[in-house]
Amino acid sequence: MELKNKRIVIGITSAFYAIEKVIPQIEKLINNGADIIPVMSFNCYNLDFKGFSKQIENITGKKIIHTIEDAEPIGHRISTDIMAIIPCTGNTIGKLANGIIDTPVLVSAKTNLKSGNNLVIGVATNDGLSIEAENIGKLLKQKNVFFVPFRQDNPITKPASLLFSSVYIRETIERAFQGEQIQPILIWKISINYKKTLEKCFLLLYNRHVKL
Repeated sequence: MELKNKRIVIGITSAFYAIEKVIPQIEKLINNGADIIPVMSFNCYNLDFKGFSKQIENITGKKIIHTIEDAEPIGHRISTDIMAIIPCTGNTIGKLANGIIDTPVLVSAKTNLKSGNNLVIGVATNDGLSIEAENIGKLLKQKNVFFVPFRQDNPITKPASLLFSSVYIRETIERAFQGEQIQPILIWKISINYKKTLEKCFLLLYNRHVKL
């Protein structure tokens, strides 16, 4: 699908470890003709010690929207086509799932959904398979809400952590424009050592099959 001249609101929340994965994808959306409106949560904007705000402003050519007053018109008086919250923290997921609207990103999401626009979520939370699982389930069932495919971030040291896969951001947005959820939603990551082990197993099975 063509993204040329599509106005996309990108909501960014304070999963700082994931923001650096989003910035190159924002640039790709712009290179494909999209008009990006960047919105940040209070914490993300005020605690941005890595300078992500400046990077995003330079890429988009727009000032970051970081107040509720400036966020309210987006999707209403300022027409938009779709919104994506990437990264979306567990805190934001919980509030969105339970109707708590108290940050610029959540205000923009509510206004866009109210206007009939679709909402894309890129989950980034350490509690995705624990206390936030119920809220993610609520949003998966909600009309006009779509998820970027996600996986366990680190199943060994952070078994409840979930993180979106940045390579699917554009395709998820394109499918969401058509009212489709990209599949599969749940993906898995193979470590290098495990991948080598699998390759050896497949090779062994192949050789046995050939001999038979």
